[in-house]
Amino acid sequence: MEAGEASLLDAGEARWGRRPDVASVREAESLFLQAARADDADVRGLIGAVRAKAWLVDHVPDPAAREADAVSAVQAAQWCGRRRPDVAACDFWLAIAVGLQAREVRQTAEWGLKTMVDALERAIAREPGYERGGPHRVLALLLLRAPGWPLGPGDADAGLEHARAAVALAPEYAPNVLALAEAYADLREREPAREAYAKARVLAEAARAAGDPDAPEWLAEAERGASAK
Repeated sequence: MEAGEASLLDAGEARWGRRPDVASVREAESLFLQAARADDADVRGLIGAVRAKAWLVDHVPDPAAREADAVSAVQAAQWCGRRRPDVAACDFWLAIAVGLQAREVRQTAEWGLKTMVDALERAIAREPGYERGGPHRVLALLLLRAPGWPLGPGDADAGLEHARAAVALAPEYAPNVLALAEAYADLREREPAREAYAKARVLAEAARAAGDPDAPEWLAEAERGASAK
């Protein structure tokens, strides 16, 4: 890595750490893309850019901006895959980006579901522990929320198994426990769901105390889930 790329990546990470400030995340996205252009063999800048774009899709109110960010996230993830087709992170973030694009651009949903499943299965085969069990966690949520056969890949039992796999890899990571709670709730296993939401709340509170900028959202999700069951 050259000095210029390293400084761009460091600056991008610093601004990324300022979320939920939207302007800082937008700056991080730009810096990560500059780093990606500075080294045509490295994918860290592209991964950072997709991560920032994905966050923006979930936090920017303007529908046109969300759609543009979702489409550009897919393009950056595909760029990552072309550079390093053997890297699980490229597959993982492609799945995230495609899922967001399917939500924002509805006509891409059918293609998106299949692409997500394929990308996540590749990521699981290559590096299941990436992003603290991320490939299993995201596939669990996909299988829980997608329509079932013949319309889609939805499968609550398989979703539960992937949620359990994510928790086994990173049991103290609140999003994994939230995925497990959602799986139990979907299967109407009320007591395990209640316990999992309660545990996720404790973990989210600890993460918030430690300064994790995403923890307030995890805490809100745990509270919503607990109150709904």
